[in-house]
Amino acid sequence: MNSYLQQAGSAEIPFINSAFLLTEKSPEFQTVAEEYDAQLLVPSLYKASAVQGRNWLKLLATFYPEAELKTITHWFAAQEIPPHFTLVFTLALQRVGFELKELQAMYLHMLLRDQLSAAIRLGFLGPLEGHQLQHDFYAVFEHILAAQAGKRYGEATRSAFLLDAAQVLHEDIYSKLFQN
Repeated sequence: MNSYLQQAGSAEIPFINSAFLLTEKSPEFQTVAEEYDAQLLVPSLYKASAVQGRNWLKLLATFYPEAELKTITHWFAAQEIPPHFTLVFTLALQRVGFELKELQAMYLHMLLRDQLSAAIRLGFLGPLEGHQLQHDFYAVFEHILAAQAGKRYGEATRSAFLLDAAQVLHEDIYSKLFQN
């Protein structure tokens, strides 16, 4: 779990930092979006990221109609770049008024909760153990975010190569219904 969160911090948080400072209308944002698109090498993660991004925008548009989040959807469609979750998560929440620190913590929380839920469903952990681990990992969030403070998309790194290799085999896993 720690390796997963470290990789998420070093690979995703620099993109969140960059997207937060830009809008989809900034010329540099297209470079950020293209770089993010290129770094998603696992087919199942690539597809899931785009689906989650579209769904995230639809959901937030119902909560914040005044934010005109459809312009984000239109931008990605016009550029022919999938609306990857990490980028639209950041753009949308920044537009509705969240602060960068809130976005970063929420993002890590969602990733951790997702992995713990899978571990509970697979029987590796019980619910009480999962809640305790979630609580314990909040201290790790501070270290991850401190290490990534101020880093931009050009400084994003992937550090858990075995995780990437295992995820490539996702399509071949018989019980993928229970895998994240």
